[in-house]
Amino acid sequence: MTGERNIDVLLAAMDPVRREGTFVFVFVADPSGTDGVTAAATVAEEGGLSLVVTKREADIRGWTYDFEAGWITLQVHSALDAVGLTAAVSGRLADLGISCNVIAGYHHDHLLVPVGDVPRALDALRALAREHGDPSPRRHA
Repeated sequence: MTGERNIDVLLAAMDPVRREGTFVFVFVADPSGTDGVTAAATVAEEGGLSLVVTKREADIRGWTYDFEAGWITLQVHSALDAVGLTAAVSGRLADLGISCNVIAGYHHDHLLVPVGDVPRALDALRALAREHGDPSPRRHA
């Protein structure tokens, strides 16, 4: 199934929900040391591998991190070539002083925001959806 491209539909139907847990970004210079790790996301970078893992996983492995995030998934199936969704949601959060790291998956977009800002971020995203005629039922973090 092809993802949605219409920005108004994407915003109205984004239905943001929080994934349970606290997540952190870590960098591992030697990816062979990641055997058995369940990463929520990975990015191959020059000189190693960036991982998004649970804070618990990072603590168990002794990995350092400096940003603790809550994970918000936009439930709408967005097309990878859709224009404006990332700008609209990150812009709304920026207006509130909330940082936002976006990860695009094949079906959904995922936002990692400071863990303490998750409730405000969800409220802001739900308000943005309502402004575009949100058809989805309300969910709570």
